[in-house]
Amino acid sequence: MSQKKNRVIMNDEIRATELRCNVDGGESLGIVSFDEAMEKANEMGLDLVLIAPDAKPPVAKIMDYGKFKYQEEKKLKEQRKNQVKIVVKEIKLSVKIAENDIHYKVKHAREFLEKGYHVKFRVFLRGREMAHPEAGEEVLLRVWPMVEDIAIMEKPPKFEGRYFNMYVIPQK
Repeated sequence: MSQKKNRVIMNDEIRATELRCNVDGGESLGIVSFDEAMEKANEMGLDLVLIAPDAKPPVAKIMDYGKFKYQEEKKLKEQRKNQVKIVVKEIKLSVKIAENDIHYKVKHAREFLEKGYHVKFRVFLRGREMAHPEAGEEVLLRVWPMVEDIAIMEKPPKFEGRYFNMYVIPQK
């Protein structure tokens, strides 16, 4: 289905008898017959490309289609290059975690934040721990002061399913 949508109708594939024709560069030829538009395009050594097939009359443009397609691909590549990929690192904790284990995990979280990664702290609640989910929040609230000097809390501790999650992003 997407193949049909992206397909460009050009030159002899155009079925309209009358076209509103423009030349690449701004010049407008107005409403002309298909034969006139095709003749003008051949004269200039360019392609006749249908831009708005649903308009009355359809709009066509005389342009170098190969060059146009190349420039579009170049723009897309440039956009992809400038895109920032956000990496989310996950730190898993438990309700019964020892203090030194918290320090060890926070040390790793700080390294991730310094590299510019986002960090997601997760406390998994097992079995009977589900009866007191606030214990999971307490663990996350013990972790937060250890990273607040280099991080911003994007999402505060929130209960989701069997997990208590907290998202932390690096400060600018």
